Amino acid sequence: MNANKSVQYFRCFYLAAILLLISAGAAHAAEASGIDKADTAWVLASAALVMIMIPGVGMFYGGMVRKKNAVSTMILSFAILALISVQWVLFGYSLAFGPDVGGVIGNLQWAGLSGVGQEPNASYASTIPALAFMIFQAMFAIIAVALITGAFVERIKFSAFLVFSLLWATLVYDPIAHWVWGAGGWLRNMGVLDFAGGAVVHISAGASALAVALVIGARKGFGKHPMEPHSIPITVLGAALLWFGWFGFNAGSAVSSGGIAASAFVVTNTAGGVAALTWLLLSWYYKKPSGLGIATGAVVGLAAVTPASGFVTPLSAVAIGAIAAVVSYYAMLFRMRRNIDESLDVWACHGIGGAWGIIAAGIFATALVNPAGSGFVDGHAGQIVTQIIAVVVTSVYAFVVTFVLAKIIDATTGLRVRDDEEAVGLDLSQHAEKAYS
Repeated sequence: MNANKSVQYFRCFYLAAILLLISAGAAHAAEASGIDKADTAWVLASAALVMIMIPGVGMFYGGMVRKKNAVSTMILSFAILALISVQWVLFGYSLAFGPDVGGVIGNLQWAGLSGVGQEPNASYASTIPALAFMIFQAMFAIIAVALITGAFVERIKFSAFLVFSLLWATLVYDPIAHWVWGAGGWLRNMGVLDFAGGAVVHISAGASALAVALVIGARKGFGKHPMEPHSIPITVLGAALLWFGWFGFNAGSAVSSGGIAASAFVVTNTAGGVAALTWLLLSWYYKKPSGLGIATGAVVGLAAVTPASGFVTPLSAVAIGAIAAVVSYYAMLFRMRRNIDESLDVWACHGIGGAWGIIAAGIFATALVNPAGSGFVDGHAGQIVTQIIAVVVTSVYAFVVTFVLAKIIDATTGLRVRDDEEAVGLDLSQHAEKAYS
């Protein structure tokens, strides 16, 4: 019996030694490849945080439409989550971040994620797997398309929407992402500061929303009949999900779990809070303190601080959030006076808010926060000019290409539903479902 026990003890010891050697070898391999476990965990968690923003957009928008269009509005965001997830793997990521072609676009060398694996790509993130960076960026591409849906809710044909979304992601989002973030991109080489997507996501979505709204036309009865939000609580819940996910959106863009991520996290929360309060006061001044207003203000502040989030101090974030709320609020009033049915104010909130945020990065960026960014406060006034160029170029490109795309789709398959389908509501006419019995 003692001999048998000795053999068993030896086997256990031998097995433990083998496991220790395997573990040490794996750790050594990870260290040799430059993988940092904390950075990888943070970026993957941030990707998940950004993903929750996508149904957040659906709820934020869904509460603002009429009851008969609630399901159809929310479905747009979920459909985009599926569609662009596939597009990104097949060729979108390669176009946005693949080997550069003339500073304008990536080639298709990484199509199907060929060559994008578990080793880092030092051009983008040297301490995490290339796959982690890829999936994090996928969420940005998805939410950019989802944001545009607020422009044409309650009247777009679902089939046309899917075609538009696929073409827009490929012809608008992917090139702009490459210009600003891709290795060799011409705006990146110029030194544009866009930490987490002010130009790439918010300006492109806002300008495109205005373009497609002009093509598709106003909802029937717009300006004549009330089109009030059917559920402010759903909209507020959507805004809360957006605020929560935005920590991954901005702080995750550090692609590391260090001090810059912590700084981005703090300024994101600060700008969102200040903008929410500013919008609340504006709505109170004109009428009553509005739940829809405070939710909208928070989203505007979060959008505006996005490009500057990795470069600015908390006090700068206060200024960014307050000014964003004011300029977006009056941009919304301007849109209403022009009688343009850009239904849920994507242009005013994201387009104008994002444009201010890009310029604000040129003003407030400081090397004290991030050595990679330095603006007017550090004595580099020329950075503001660079930022303005980015605002103009991305706005014009997104608007023009989207306008042409929408015109082509409208002339071929048609963009909007029939009048009788719009009257009964898109929930029933497009999906044979109702939000409420």
